[in-house]
Amino acid sequence: MDTQTEKTPVNWKKIIFLFTGILLFVVVYYSPPWPDAVDPTGKHFALSVAGKGALAVFLLAGTWWVFEVVPIGVTSLAIGVLQVLFMVRPAKVAFKDFMDPSVLFIFGSIVIGLVFTKVGLTKRLAYKMLSIVGEKTSMIYLGCFVVTAALTHIMAHTAVAATIFPLLVAIYSLYGEGDKPTKFGKGLFMGMAYVAGAGSIVTLLGAARGAVALGFFKDIMKQDIGFFELSYYMFPIGWLMTFLLWGFFMIVCKPEKKAIPGLKQKAKDLYIGLGPITGREILASLIVGGCILALAVSAVLSAAYPDFNAPNKTALILVSTILFFIVGILDIDDLEGIPWNIILLFAGAMSIGFCLWETGAAEWLAINWLTMFQKANWFVFVMSIAFFVMMMTNFIMNVAAIAISLPVALVIAPYLGVAGEVILFSSLVVAGMPFLLLVGAAPNAIAYDAKQFTPGEFFLYGIPASILLMIVTGFAVYVLWPLMGMPIRL
Repeated sequence: MDTQTEKTPVNWKKIIFLFTGILLFVVVYYSPPWPDAVDPTGKHFALSVAGKGALAVFLLAGTWWVFEVVPIGVTSLAIGVLQVLFMVRPAKVAFKDFMDPSVLFIFGSIVIGLVFTKVGLTKRLAYKMLSIVGEKTSMIYLGCFVVTAALTHIMAHTAVAATIFPLLVAIYSLYGEGDKPTKFGKGLFMGMAYVAGAGSIVTLLGAARGAVALGFFKDIMKQDIGFFELSYYMFPIGWLMTFLLWGFFMIVCKPEKKAIPGLKQKAKDLYIGLGPITGREILASLIVGGCILALAVSAVLSAAYPDFNAPNKTALILVSTILFFIVGILDIDDLEGIPWNIILLFAGAMSIGFCLWETGAAEWLAINWLTMFQKANWFVFVMSIAFFVMMMTNFIMNVAAIAISLPVALVIAPYLGVAGEVILFSSLVVAGMPFLLLVGAAPNAIAYDAKQFTPGEFFLYGIPASILLMIVTGFAVYVLWPLMGMPIRL
């Protein structure tokens, strides 16, 4: 009997990009000192050795993430290790970011999704939605996208994505292709991630970036922008992007099936088969509802009363996690169902984001980029800021991307006759929609857990989606916002 085993073929693509990342790191880290960045006032910003090291780690991580040469969570571990071994930042600082409150907020959000699945609420919601939207796959796309966008108006987009994700899994199970990746699966899950970002720009409840940016703008410009003023300008853009993204995915991820015959009746039958709502479902709903209400009220009060000392959102969402275990909905075995690869992904993203920020590398990049446009046409200047924020928010915290670009942009803006409001709002639009990398936003990483697409595919689909985003932003800056009364020129 022939016992010879087949040899595993060499994955040359993986090897090439593995060493490409390492080569980029070595070339940047060991290169001679780089020229200073000079802002419009003539102030010099040197790129320190640590800053150059941060850029080196940034390039290696970006290459490994896009081409998934190792699991994305392992790339995140490499981010911490490289910072420490090459003395970019001390271990106590580099690894502390792995347990940043934002990472724990993502953990708490994912636990909510896990609970919804365990108690049966996910199937109940999925079957109800399908019985309403019908059998056409185009309408299933639209129904899922509209629900996702609407929910981000009242709760954090991370929590929305974690809640909607198991619902989409239940819907996809009825598509008839098992767990096999399909165009419909790609569009369903990637679309959810993209639309969660689009919806989150509409109110201050969708993400932390809005409240932080408004506070930052007030400090610089001595000018208040209220909760409803933000929503007034952002509502048409958020929903325009939602419907455009529906059209986008109907083109690039056109479902293999135009309809799923009998789905509507099957969904109704399955819903009836679940029986009356159970006590565990009611209990889970009350805990999650209470958590969402507390987060929403806290965000509204913070926006209305700047002196209000709001409880930390991570602490609030983790209260729900603790309660799930106290009341017996979850047990120790359920912790094995947490996608730790995704948690590690965001832990590494926070670490590299803080690394670029604290070493001055991000500020050096922002000044070099924006000063290239200090004598450009006002519209080109505004769009250059939007483009920079859009690219940076795919790699680092969107709040940080805004914070490093706004000061420079607001110094240049008066010389070009540009109002500060248009810079703020255009930055907030693109900061909410990082379509290129999984680390850009938690919904991207949550959607990846469906295993319907690779990081490379996400990046490729994100290129035309990002171009679409820039076109919509340009339309808002040049046409829509002036018509709505936003100050554009001084």
